[in-house]
Amino acid sequence: MARIFLDAGGRCLASALAPIPLRPPAASTIAEGVDRLHFTLTGITLFFTVVIFSTIFFFMIKYRRQSDDEVPPEIEKNVPLEILWTAIPTLICVVLFFWAASLYIRNARPPDASTEIFVVGKQWMWHLQHPEGVREINELHVPVGVPIKLTMTSEDVIHDFYVPAFRVKKDVLPGRYTSLWFQATKTGTYHIFCGQYCGADHAQMIGWVYVMEPSDYAAWLSGGASHESMAQAGERLFTQLGCVTCHVTDNTGRGPSLVGLYGKPEKLRNGETRLVDEALIRQAIVFPNSVILPNYPPVMPTFQGQINEEQVLQLIAYVKSLGVQERTAK
Repeated sequence: MARIFLDAGGRCLASALAPIPLRPPAASTIAEGVDRLHFTLTGITLFFTVVIFSTIFFFMIKYRRQSDDEVPPEIEKNVPLEILWTAIPTLICVVLFFWAASLYIRNARPPDASTEIFVVGKQWMWHLQHPEGVREINELHVPVGVPIKLTMTSEDVIHDFYVPAFRVKKDVLPGRYTSLWFQATKTGTYHIFCGQYCGADHAQMIGWVYVMEPSDYAAWLSGGASHESMAQAGERLFTQLGCVTCHVTDNTGRGPSLVGLYGKPEKLRNGETRLVDEALIRQAIVFPNSVILPNYPPVMPTFQGQINEEQVLQLIAYVKSLGVQERTAK
């Protein structure tokens, strides 16, 4: 029969004596690569620290001054040695640079088939919404093995979305969109932190990522209730704000048709060519006079202060759905 030993406080000694983890569990496709780079950097740093300081102390003892009259011999330069101690650190730095750059590029480009989830940070909470319309506060449910792209913005100050177990971290900025992606490899529950000091209750701006099996995630997403998708909510808002009177699908209105517009380069009146992405659509909604297309008068009013960031994201989701419909039709 196994015996369980308890300490004076009634805690299990096996748990109390368990080793303290050096890092959170690696639970995403990028995590192992980040850990290998981190431990390589740490190992190289410790190795050269030991070598350099050991050499310093050795020379301090062996070549210490024996008397006040002692004059050390003149040291002549050694070109091969100088080339060697210059080439080795340079080679190490080049290898580390390309290794880190490859990880950065990989983590900066979400796969085309990623599921997009929208995140709005505010003092002091995370508001997340799935394309299907399900909303979450300080919680994020995702399926295991599926790439997830987070499109993020802030309603007030700079925040930072940080999931240590996934080794991903990105600033969330007011008035701008930033994106972050990950693909969870293990089911479980993982911490969300705000990694940027954002005010008095910054330490309370925490949450959880729940990684589920795809079947469990599908059941959770349906939840037995009908939800209005973000694109549907955006379409309803598009109609309520009167946008349909100008943005007519057959291009007969005072504004351009939005069908198939997302993802295409557009030339502005000032001669600049911009890709129609989330950032440009938001700019057109909030600051319409800064995004004027040729052959269209600058008559669009600003909606700044009339709709919040969540509603802006819903409008963007609607415009993006029009692009998908257009490409599917072709």
